[in-house]
Amino acid sequence: MRLIARLLVVCLSLFCLPLFAESLGDLYQVREPVSSQQPAERDAALQRALDTLILKLTGDAKAVQNPALQAVRNDPQQLVLKYGYEGQTLVVDFDPATTQRYLRQAGLPLWGASRPTLLVWWLNEADATSQLVGDGQDLAQPLQQAAAHRGLPLRLPMADLNEQLVATPENLAAGSALQEPSKRYGADAVLAVYARQADAGWQAQWRLSMGDAQEQGTAQAADAAALADAVLLAASERLAPRFIAKPGATARLNLEVQGADLARYAQLDRVLEPFSARLRLVDGDRLIYQLDSSPEQLRSQLSLIGLQESPAAAASGAEGGQQPLLQSRDTALHYHW
Repeated sequence: MRLIARLLVVCLSLFCLPLFAESLGDLYQVREPVSSQQPAERDAALQRALDTLILKLTGDAKAVQNPALQAVRNDPQQLVLKYGYEGQTLVVDFDPATTQRYLRQAGLPLWGASRPTLLVWWLNEADATSQLVGDGQDLAQPLQQAAAHRGLPLRLPMADLNEQLVATPENLAAGSALQEPSKRYGADAVLAVYARQADAGWQAQWRLSMGDAQEQGTAQAADAAALADAVLLAASERLAPRFIAKPGATARLNLEVQGADLARYAQLDRVLEPFSARLRLVDGDRLIYQLDSSPEQLRSQLSLIGLQESPAAAASGAEGGQQPLLQSRDTALHYHW
């Protein structure tokens, strides 16, 4: 079955579905600023890069304090595939398999590469003028860099005249006025930020919305780039708990999915990657997996690819004579496209 699944994934590379969630291809790459290329500065930057990666993968700022990671944090090069310099930046590519093994051995849950897309309405106010940051603008670069640094797929509005008129500080604070213009971008979550330049640097008020859940907060930093990183870090830390189960909160689950085709199988395989999912049955357009997760976490992850939960009795196929779930003693969730 595992060989069949791998062959399917290879075949499915030609297919694509128009989904909101995105799979981050550079999740294990970290860029850290350096003041020089001296060995001591390089080693310090490698440790900072590993700490950034741990936070991206776990969503937990305290994860770097795990005693089981102390040895690898003291010698991060054992996880490094390659590194190089781009100007005053050290670019580090970590090995995914080795990194995942260390984190799992430390008992830390992982946030996979399939993540919710984040639409960011960012209004800058400086020198008595306001500007909405739009896709393609020079001002977008710090936001794009911060999103990559914190592991979030980023979308920015076009910032046309209509959007500039609606993106006022009052509307950004309220959030409701942005619901309609946000629909055209098809994002999973919306982040509204009002950033102002002050004497001591930059400060921002932000509001994060995903479904019916909303959170808000403030941030401040010495410059615009640092402020963008602080706000995107806050967004990542709020989103991660929706998709990462705490240790001890997981259980053995069976997942039955109806209506799958080759392209959908490829998307589903990527979404289920953090749960060590095992494909147990393929029956036409019906897939059955066994995995380790909490039901709430799994529901959040599956919502990213448009799957809808089905009543257990209808989905099990008992009346249609389909084969029952392989491990009926485990909790079962039923979904369909």
